[in-house]
Amino acid sequence: MAKHHHNRRDFLGKLAGLGCASLGATPLLSSITNLGLLNAAAVANRPVYTSTGYKALVCIMLSGGNDSYNMLMPRGTSEYNDYATRRTNMAIPQADILPINPLVSDGKEYGLHPSMTNIQSMFEAGNLAFIANVGALVEPTTLATYNAAQNLPVGLFSHSDQRTHWQTSVPQDRDALGWGGRLADIMQSNNVNQDISMNISLNGINVFQQGATVREYAIDRSGTGSVQINGATNTNFYNTMKRQTLDNILDDTYTNILEQAYAGSVLGSSGNSIQFSSAIANGTPFTTVFPSTKIGERLEMVAKTIAARGILDVSNQTFYVDMGGYDTHNNMLIEHATLMSELDAAVSAFYNCMVELGVENDVVGFTVSDFARKLVSNGDGSDHGWGGHAFVFGGAVTGQKIYGTYPDLYVGNPLEDGDKGRIIPTTSCDEYFADLALWFGAAASDLNQILPNINNFWTPSSTGPLGLFV
Repeated sequence: MAKHHHNRRDFLGKLAGLGCASLGATPLLSSITNLGLLNAAAVANRPVYTSTGYKALVCIMLSGGNDSYNMLMPRGTSEYNDYATRRTNMAIPQADILPINPLVSDGKEYGLHPSMTNIQSMFEAGNLAFIANVGALVEPTTLATYNAAQNLPVGLFSHSDQRTHWQTSVPQDRDALGWGGRLADIMQSNNVNQDISMNISLNGINVFQQGATVREYAIDRSGTGSVQINGATNTNFYNTMKRQTLDNILDDTYTNILEQAYAGSVLGSSGNSIQFSSAIANGTPFTTVFPSTKIGERLEMVAKTIAARGILDVSNQTFYVDMGGYDTHNNMLIEHATLMSELDAAVSAFYNCMVELGVENDVVGFTVSDFARKLVSNGDGSDHGWGGHAFVFGGAVTGQKIYGTYPDLYVGNPLEDGDKGRIIPTTSCDEYFADLALWFGAAASDLNQILPNINNFWTPSSTGPLGLFV
C-alpha cells in the first residue's frame, strides 16, 4: 500500500478546506483579507463599555432575496389596485391579506401575507415593527442619481454582493468587515468570559460577525450546539491516534504568523466546544415548542444559548441565523407561502420562548435579505429587485409601527427604474442598524466606526434615526 507524506502546511490547508471554521476557528482567508490578526494593537486602546444587563441581537438573513412586497403590502382599494396591476399573477388576492393597524398612519391601509398570522398578532400586540423600503445605500439616491450610476453599491442586484452589503453596511467595498464584527470589537470586553466570542453563528462563517479582532463562534443547530472534530469523543485506537496527531500539529510553533494564529484558533475551539456544550446542557430549561424546520431548530439553539447566558458569563451576544430558499424566480407564490409560514412559526416560537425565559425585553431579532424581488412578474416568479421591507421584534421595540416610507407602486412612480419593477430604497440599512447598535449599548460616538456611511444619512446622536426603541 502506498504511503502518503503530508507536511504541516498541507495539513492546515486541508483542515481549513474541511470547514474547521465551523469549530469557531478564525478563517485563514478572512484573516488575510481583513488583516484582523494585525489590528489587535489598533483596538487595544478603545474604551471599555459597561453593561447593566444582558442584551442580544439576533440577525435573521433571508437568503436569496425575500419577495417582501408580498410580505407587507397595501390593501386599501386604490393602493391595492396599483399593487395588483404591477404584480399581475404574482399578486396576493386582496381578500386574503391579513390586516394590520399601525399606531401611526400615513393614510393608507396595509396588511401581511396570509401565512403570517403569528407575525400579525405580534405586530398588533406592539412587539414587532416593519421597516419599509430599506436597502443598502452609499448615500441617499434618487432616480436621477441612479440613472447616472452615481455612488451606487458595487455589484448592485448581485446575490453575493447585496447579501454582503447588508452584512457590512459598506456597499462601496467588497472587502469590508461586518458591522456586527465591528460592534463586537468595541463591546467584546463587556463579557467576563473571553474564551467564547460574543458573536455566535448558526451558519458557520459569515461576513456580518467578522471584526478586526472578533470572529464568529460557529455552533450547530442540534444537540448541545458545539461542532467537534470527528472522533473527538471516541476512544478507539484510530480516533485516539488521530486526535494525538492533530494535537501535536496544533501544539507546534510556526514561524508564519497566520499559520500560528490559525493553529491556535483551532486548538482553542476544541476546548471552547467542551465549555459551550456543558453550558447548553445545564442552561435554564424551557417548555416552548419550536417547529421542526431548519429555521425553527436554529432559533431554538439560539434560545438555548441565551438560556445559558449566566453559565457562559456573558452580557452581550449577537447571533447570525440564515434561512435559505428565497431566490424565487419561479413557482413563487407557492414557495414564498411556505417560507413565510416557516418564518412566522419560528419567530413566534422564539419570541414566546424569550417571554418564558423572562428576557423578551433584552433580546431583539431583526431580518435582512439580499434585496426585494421585482414588482413585475417573469411569468412564474420575480427577478432581482432592490429596496424592500424588513421587520424587527422584541419587547423593547416600539412596535405596531411601519418605519420609513412605504413607496407608491403605480406605473411611473418616482422611485422605480423605468418599468422594470425595481424600487430605489428610501431608508438606508445604516439607519436601521444604527438604532440596533445604540440599543445594544454602543455609544453615538462609535457609530462612525461601526457604520462608516452613517453620516451620509444622519448625524449620530443618542437617539436612533428611526426611533425603533424610543
